[in-house]
Amino acid sequence: MKKSVMVIVLVLMFGWTVYHFVLNTDDLSAEDDNNESGNSTDIEVGLELGNMAPDITVKTFEGEDVHLSDFRGERVMLNFWASWCGPCRAEMPDMEKFHQNTDVKILAVNLIETESNEQQVLSFIEEYGLTFPVFLDEGNAAATTYRIQPVPTTFN
Repeated sequence: MKKSVMVIVLVLMFGWTVYHFVLNTDDLSAEDDNNESGNSTDIEVGLELGNMAPDITVKTFEGEDVHLSDFRGERVMLNFWASWCGPCRAEMPDMEKFHQNTDVKILAVNLIETESNEQQVLSFIEEYGLTFPVFLDEGNAAATTYRIQPVPTTFN
């Protein structure tokens, strides 16, 4: 009796797995069809794996607006950091090496509202020899959108 129940359970689990795999494959091919026709409205915006990244607006040091959506279609690493943050200081040399050795665009977003002044950020960039773009999150709008609690926090 126990063997029969086990066999039935295993067959049901196998059947569910096959059904689930086929269902997911159909959903993916339908999504690909939508994307090929230019219809990307079915993709959910959010912070979960598979979601489209929420668009944010950050500032350059010259005061120009930059939107995350400007980089859509490119490989991007979005990093939130602050100059006073010890772990941020520790990761910056590795991020610079990564920037030099890959085609991934690093977008470093400084939480300027937590800094003493803008010069502190510029000194940090110079001290670490950073060559990737650094943007400022004025008003913490980007940090709020991405629910940044600890820094550094990175999305890719």
